[in-house]
Amino acid sequence: MLVGIDASRATSPQRTGTENYSLHLIRHLLAFKDQRYRLYFNAAPPPGLFPQSDNWEARVIPFPRLWTHLRLSWEMVRRPPNLLFVPAHVIPLIHPRSVVTVHDLGYLYHPGAHRAWDRLYLDLSTRFNASVASQIIADSEATKNDLVQKYHLSEERITVVYPGCNLEPVIDETGWERVRERYHLPDKYILHLGTLHPRKNILRLLEAFQSLVRDFPDLHLVLAGKRGWLYEEILYKAEGLGGRVHFPGYIASEDLPALMRGARLFILPSLYEGFGFPIVEAMAAGTPVVCSNASALPEVAGDAALLFDPHDVEAMRETTRRVLEDEALRAELVERGLERAKIFSWERCARETLSVLKKVAGSDGRKG
Repeated sequence: MLVGIDASRATSPQRTGTENYSLHLIRHLLAFKDQRYRLYFNAAPPPGLFPQSDNWEARVIPFPRLWTHLRLSWEMVRRPPNLLFVPAHVIPLIHPRSVVTVHDLGYLYHPGAHRAWDRLYLDLSTRFNASVASQIIADSEATKNDLVQKYHLSEERITVVYPGCNLEPVIDETGWERVRERYHLPDKYILHLGTLHPRKNILRLLEAFQSLVRDFPDLHLVLAGKRGWLYEEILYKAEGLGGRVHFPGYIASEDLPALMRGARLFILPSLYEGFGFPIVEAMAAGTPVVCSNASALPEVAGDAALLFDPHDVEAMRETTRRVLEDEALRAELVERGLERAKIFSWERCARETLSVLKKVAGSDGRKG
């Protein structure tokens, strides 16, 4: 069986959640040497991005516009694989049997957090994926339930496969000092990681932090990640906090473990997450986690984080305060988090994903 994979999202120089998912999953799929793959790129990947092996080949097929629906579709006509897997994008108009990963449906629950054009594109592309895929992989049971409820799909067409974790739990102090100097980090900080846009609920986080600093005068807040839509309001509100809020921007993957490990705690107050990669990364780094009780976050966090209502600023503040003040609780959350993070391995994710691919290759999964 020859499996084609749309690897175009894996080559991004500044990868976020779904792009990292694509990269790490593909790398681990290639480790199954008895399976053949063909990876499709719209530009040549950087040297060394994927391991050299005889069980895969690259097809670099540049095209200026509509690469997926025009150029990749034409490739499917000329040289179709037995099966196409799309881990982080949309299935081309012309395709063989296909499997696609759907990461979340947040645009339906919080439409105001997206620009109108982005919201329309996300809805149309997800509907198309849902209608033509032989099987759909969902990051979580929450996303699977959303697909069933919002797009009226049968549960049999959706398989939940949890992503892996990108971080190793051990870092050295020298590495921490280098990262601290590089990003001009304070000594004592709460960390949030994610693109700065409305769905991340940063404005309420800033309100909660504003009341926390009265009792923790040396505490800072680090909001790491790229600036997204409507970030200006976040910057404006942060200006009133006397230099206690820091915006280091995008964090290189090699610096992320130290950034996580150096935080007093990690907080994710999102209104919606299809999975929540950063909370697992924080757990793997040995950092206590507090997060919202919305969408997939309770499912992913298990008993290894303290949860709060993302709409309740007081609850957010008090939950954070508990972890800052109670060293025994901090230690317990760290221990639970390290164990919880072990569940989310890329080797397991790749093995379960390959099982789905082989199942679809052996039968037509479009029924239902």
